[in-house]
Amino acid sequence: MTYRLKPESKDQPTPSPAKSRPGKSTGNSDSLGRLTSLDAFRGFIMIMLAASGFGIYGLSKTDEASDLWKIVNHETFERIAFHFEHPPWQSNFVIGSTDAEEGSVWLKWKVSFWDLIQPSFMFMVGLAMPFSYARREKTGQSGFKRMLHALIRACILVLLGVFLYSRRTESTNWIFTNVLAQIGLGYFFVYLLVGVPRWTQITAFVVILVGTTVGMQFTPETSEFIPDQVNASYAEGDVFAEPYVRWSKNGNAFHDFDTWFLNQFPRPENKNGEVNRHEFNAGGYTTLNFVPSMATILLGLFVGQFVLVAPRSSKTLGILVLAAVLCTALGVLAGATCCPIVKRIWTPAWVLFSGGYVIGIFAMMYLLFDLLPFKKLAFPLVVVGMNSIAVYMMGQMLRPWIYKEVVTTHFSWLIDKCLGWVQDLSGVAYSVEEMRVALEPVIMPTSVFVVIWLTCYWMYRQRIFIRI
Repeated sequence: MTYRLKPESKDQPTPSPAKSRPGKSTGNSDSLGRLTSLDAFRGFIMIMLAASGFGIYGLSKTDEASDLWKIVNHETFERIAFHFEHPPWQSNFVIGSTDAEEGSVWLKWKVSFWDLIQPSFMFMVGLAMPFSYARREKTGQSGFKRMLHALIRACILVLLGVFLYSRRTESTNWIFTNVLAQIGLGYFFVYLLVGVPRWTQITAFVVILVGTTVGMQFTPETSEFIPDQVNASYAEGDVFAEPYVRWSKNGNAFHDFDTWFLNQFPRPENKNGEVNRHEFNAGGYTTLNFVPSMATILLGLFVGQFVLVAPRSSKTLGILVLAAVLCTALGVLAGATCCPIVKRIWTPAWVLFSGGYVIGIFAMMYLLFDLLPFKKLAFPLVVVGMNSIAVYMMGQMLRPWIYKEVVTTHFSWLIDKCLGWVQDLSGVAYSVEEMRVALEPVIMPTSVFVVIWLTCYWMYRQRIFIRI
């Protein structure tokens, strides 16, 4: 649904105080106001997605003999580029290394920033829940209507995820690994935990983590695991040794479930008219990832309930930082003793490990935009964060069209002029045309993002906000 605010209304309303009820955090008038840090955090993540990491990883693949590396140090750039791509399988590393096999498990505190994008998505969903719940309760909306809205939102998110996965197929491709589908599958179940006693929420969190660990570790194989047949590789670190072999890529209980579940749906046909049965996901992603990812949403819910009623102060910030460090430390502990840290199948250790990092990012946004006087600097992020679904869909569906029909057709002259300035400053022997080819991995996503941001700015000025 699209909401267009009335001209006289504010985009960040502050409701009047509401009476608290047992097991519910309604907060005071200040805490019920919209957190700038939440919109800024959401906007930051959406900018990274819409801009495809500004093409940094793609540019890092430029031939080593290129004159490009006379401008930028290749080795330094590769270290930066590591943070703009998903690692092959295991997600934690020793500081200074990009090889998951190196170093002690107790020292693997490093993570790729790109692996934190989806946990941030999940976390923000939970973080926003208490605010949304309190506002709807404040307006007098009944519990049934709130629950129905949550169910409809969950269904729409799942269907949007399937739609995006079906863009290059001739019929609906019923795959549920897209981030929107994953959020949708878990959203309603987490929503049912909003407003219940804290001990119930914490119990659910623990049950999800312990249940996933036991289920993955001890569910017997349904067929012989042959890595080469399911796009898994020993060389890439996709296959674990005992006792963690059942956490290997496409050799785990979640994969086994998908080989049954996804083949219950109508499957797309190949060019020969034969049904393409689901055998494995090339990246190792699975439908049941949504189960442990509900724990990530719950982490957001816990933090949301806390900041909803807590005074906006340095003490609140200190608690957030402490929670971030503790959560990451528990993740490292779990990774060293219970299960590996793997984002692609959302292991329980990954929930804790990534959760700490995500809480830490939110704490930084909270410091900058809710405590320090830098709120105005958040505006470019907020513009995007207020229309996150629209930005995501534009980035997924319109990127090639925007680049061809808008950027290339109307602004090639501007890009060439900017490249001419770079050429003059760097003194590199490239012509403008050669520089354009060399920098294409950066030019394309960055210019497309500028168009998307300007579209979001126009929507913001018109008070048009797309919500589900």
